[in-house]
Amino acid sequence: MNFSKNILFIIVVMSIFLSSTFAEKVEITSDSMNAENMKKEVHFIGNVMIKQANNWLHGNKVIVYFDENNETNKYEAIGDVTFEFKKEKSFYKGSADKVTYFPVKSQYILTGKAVIDDQINKRHVNGDEIVFDMITGNANVKGSRKKPVKFIFDMENAK
Repeated sequence: MNFSKNILFIIVVMSIFLSSTFAEKVEITSDSMNAENMKKEVHFIGNVMIKQANNWLHGNKVIVYFDENNETNKYEAIGDVTFEFKKEKSFYKGSADKVTYFPVKSQYILTGKAVIDDQINKRHVNGDEIVFDMITGNANVKGSRKKPVKFIFDMENAK
């Protein structure tokens, strides 16, 4: 009976995750998955790849968190995280030790060796922490004395 409840929970959680968080089809692959009913979490462990349309995120572990209404609250990708995010007129590549995503706000928080490359505008930013808003394109970057924030961009030649 307990096993049946766990399987049912996993199916419900995955269907809610796939339908409420993203408007398009989402595919998650990993070496293993563990659903924690009481915590309202699903853990994808080992070589995790999340794909949605032209967007992808890869990490060692991804935890999906749900609120009291079983709607996706946030997810965390942990360990050697790399990604590509494309929107209508934007295309970003990046990496970090950890990426936390808040789907309602479309906000990403990258921590630990955080890097974002704007492929359209040819800009590069890195720091200890980057808070990035996909809707506005705004970024707030924090560094430290040992590793200051670095911003690199190309200037067009004036004639």
